[in-house]
Amino acid sequence: MTDERVKDTMEEFLLSHGYQMGKTIGEGTYSKVKEAFSKKHQRKVAVKIIDKLGGPEEFIERFLPRELQIVKRLDHKNIIRVYEMLESTDGKIYLVMELAENGDVFDCVLQGGPLPESRAKALFRQLVEAIRYCHSCGVAHRDLKCENALLQGLNLKLTDFGFAKLLPKNRKELSQTFCGSTAYAAPEVLQGVPHDSRKGDVWSMGVVLYVMLCANLPFDDTDIPKMLCHQQKGVSIPGHLGISEECQDLLKSLLEPDMILRPSIEEVSWHPWLASS
Repeated sequence: MTDERVKDTMEEFLLSHGYQMGKTIGEGTYSKVKEAFSKKHQRKVAVKIIDKLGGPEEFIERFLPRELQIVKRLDHKNIIRVYEMLESTDGKIYLVMELAENGDVFDCVLQGGPLPESRAKALFRQLVEAIRYCHSCGVAHRDLKCENALLQGLNLKLTDFGFAKLLPKNRKELSQTFCGSTAYAAPEVLQGVPHDSRKGDVWSMGVVLYVMLCANLPFDDTDIPKMLCHQQKGVSIPGHLGISEECQDLLKSLLEPDMILRPSIEEVSWHPWLASS
């Protein structure tokens, strides 16, 4: 089937469910995100279209069912809401979601440079709330990055639970799966040692905060052994940015290479930098 015919089929399917399909606003390995207009709700929405036939077996049998199970149970003001889930006969799944009109943190920093510390704090607080909620629901995100922190006015909305995992209730979860993006991955994730996915999320949050403040990644991910070496040495924060001592202290604790010493999300939420206005 040609690309045009596939597009027509998707358009017809969405139209039959009351959605007028618009432009593509994002593209993943096995999915794309389209803007659409909901006739029922009279507003724009985002539709994530996942092709079950186009993805590898592990994705279809392991990650996709998990994502669908997880997004149904999450309900938080700083997490993109999923309104509806549809499946067509040609093996496509359509997740109809809240649309964040102002792009993502990555684009924001790319276009405008480092964020003022007060703006970074306001956004990061919301990311902390979103992850605190996920962890309290027994969910580790495992793919935290600036591209998955969407913006809606002054609000941050977390999205993309494609690598997320439900954590066992009564015992410690130790994962050995490498998920997410190398640049945001904690040392223990890169090394493939059994690790607590929640502590991996905390590390990734440190990378997100660093990017917000410095408009740069803290570690170069083009050479993994070198990157691991730099992670062990700790992060260096450019002095000319004038970042406060409290903020630097939080950054260093988030990017603590020893996962046992790295704080939990609860401990992060109590940090003085986040408590101060």
